[in-house]
Amino acid sequence: MSEKEITRSRENAETKIIIHENERLDELHRNGYFIIQDKDRFCFGMDAVLLSGFARVKEGETVLDLGTGTGILPILLEAKTKGAHFTGLEIQPESADMALRSVAYNHLEEKISIVTGDIKEASGIFKKSSFDVITTNPPYMIGQHGLVNPDDAKAMARHEIMCTLDDVLRESAGLLKPQGRFYMVHRPFRLAEILSKMISFRIEPKRMQLVYPFVDKEPNMVLIEGMRGGKPRMTVEKPLIVYKEQGVYTDEIYGIYGY
Repeated sequence: MSEKEITRSRENAETKIIIHENERLDELHRNGYFIIQDKDRFCFGMDAVLLSGFARVKEGETVLDLGTGTGILPILLEAKTKGAHFTGLEIQPESADMALRSVAYNHLEEKISIVTGDIKEASGIFKKSSFDVITTNPPYMIGQHGLVNPDDAKAMARHEIMCTLDDVLRESAGLLKPQGRFYMVHRPFRLAEILSKMISFRIEPKRMQLVYPFVDKEPNMVLIEGMRGGKPRMTVEKPLIVYKEQGVYTDEIYGIYGY
């Protein structure tokens, strides 16, 4: 396997990291940050970026991202918000290693921690009621919904193989502080299930936004905010349209990406 060493100087600090074969450095267009990804594994998509724009993190708050992959959400949220500290939990060691190297490359070791572990065991890894905010971009597909990719890394990212919606909500309910906020991106075809299960785990749905690829198409993503122990009342925000024409994002999407 071929690899190369990259040195980066930033804010009077110098960091050396290793980039392995098939990996690449992708610019995030935020604060000069980059992220390491493997073209043969699951790479982050628009859903993660949209969630980073939907989630609200206040100054001084602590954030946990469940199933962080290569660390895209902690890195973007650190760039976009004034949160005090961000933690990413990832079960796949290879992805967690890429996330750690991305954190080091961007000189964010004091702001972002990456932990290798299972979402189903999160409440044993971290202290209960210890986070102000939890974010997650979980696997969307259950049973035979969609085709299971033979590549295990991609399959785990897309299908409920290693964890289920119940696992995510149960662990989030235990780790959020009272009145702590939960943010998730998911698929509309599971919306009824999502809302009912959030309520059953005492994460009250508070805000929702549907994402449409084009103005005349059905929504293909839903962004949801919940509050641990919140009172029943949910706001439905105006639709978010991705493209105004083929290949051209709407102004809202360009704004979220930071272009």
